[in-house]
Amino acid sequence: MAFNPLKEKGIPFDKQVKNWDELNVDPYDKNEVHPYTRTRIILMNGAEIESVFFGHQLARYTDSPDTKRKLAQVRRIEQQQQKLINWLIPADESTLEVTLGFEQVAVDLTAWLARTEPDQNVKNALDFALIEDFDHLYRYSNLMGLMDGKDPAKVVGELTEIFPGRPTVAEHRHPFDSICSHYNKRTADILTKLHVLTIIAAEQQTMNFYMNVGNRPELSVGRGLYQEIAQVEEQHVSHYESLADPGETWFERLLLHEYNECYLYYSFVQEETDDRIKQIWQDQLDCEMEHLHMAAELLQQYEDKDAESLLPSEFPTLIRFQSNKEYVRDIIAAQIDLTADGTAYRPVSSLPDSARYFTWQRSVNVDGSAPSQRVIEQHIDRHGRDYRLETEGPHPVEEFRAREAVRA
Repeated sequence: MAFNPLKEKGIPFDKQVKNWDELNVDPYDKNEVHPYTRTRIILMNGAEIESVFFGHQLARYTDSPDTKRKLAQVRRIEQQQQKLINWLIPADESTLEVTLGFEQVAVDLTAWLARTEPDQNVKNALDFALIEDFDHLYRYSNLMGLMDGKDPAKVVGELTEIFPGRPTVAEHRHPFDSICSHYNKRTADILTKLHVLTIIAAEQQTMNFYMNVGNRPELSVGRGLYQEIAQVEEQHVSHYESLADPGETWFERLLLHEYNECYLYYSFVQEETDDRIKQIWQDQLDCEMEHLHMAAELLQQYEDKDAESLLPSEFPTLIRFQSNKEYVRDIIAAQIDLTADGTAYRPVSSLPDSARYFTWQRSVNVDGSAPSQRVIEQHIDRHGRDYRLETEGPHPVEEFRAREAVRA
């Protein structure tokens, strides 16, 4: 059924404030939760954080006290929304288990966005980083085998396979090569704009999470792995944020942020299997529609633009979390040997020896190894082979099928 949040009535602002007991929700049972309920929670936590951060930035660049007050009101509610969502994660779910959830988000969200993305440039950017996050899931899964011996399949629910993607050691590139060509705000499909906002929020949250928890593992190789992958996540944030048109105004961006949150919550109301969590998504949607209306009013007030001229009359294709095994395998088979070279993607073997890619590689991988390689070596030393979850057959690239040796 068509849904237009601009036409719907949300919860008035004065009814949105929650008390402490309402915010301190009961967490899910990590042994019972559906993996995609977990991924939806992780993604919406990231979306709320992105919205709060954006609101703070906008407030620092406006000299209107009235606008600052309105933004502060929205941020306070979105802080509550973020806390409620994040507090659904239970204390007995370890940092590493949560990390696997983060990487499952990265894999299956990115794959869905790429499969439904109408802009070829944006799709290429999604596909390129997809198989890097896929490799991160593999590296962290092997770290789990060293740290606590738990089975990563219990986290991902066998919905997402686990085996090498583009090796993390090969993902480190010069910062100049993390910048993409951006879409044109006047011609871009609304779905493209929403996809870019969503993937920025997801990757930024992952970057921030690893920046803060990466020093928690007791094993040195674990601390090193978080440090190394956190650097790649920063690359990914730069990669994705460069896709957005810098010509979008502050109030156009505010409108898009609020519209995107409505879009995500509405998407998840449609597919959530946990009734309690589904009601949370519905409540958050009802709040976000009022935030959207406020953003539309500010856009009209300061830029004399009608929100309906920038947004469609109904939501585009909704976001879904689903298994993407075949799609991921196809992208790995076609692109595992690529790197970024400016705004293009090329086989590493096609680059000249003088390419900045090799200069950067020599700087960061100075000893010829990296934590992402050592974690696999140590898993092989202890268990005889690496950890994998290959439900659809052997690795799609023959050179990566051996499990008793590390392949760079």
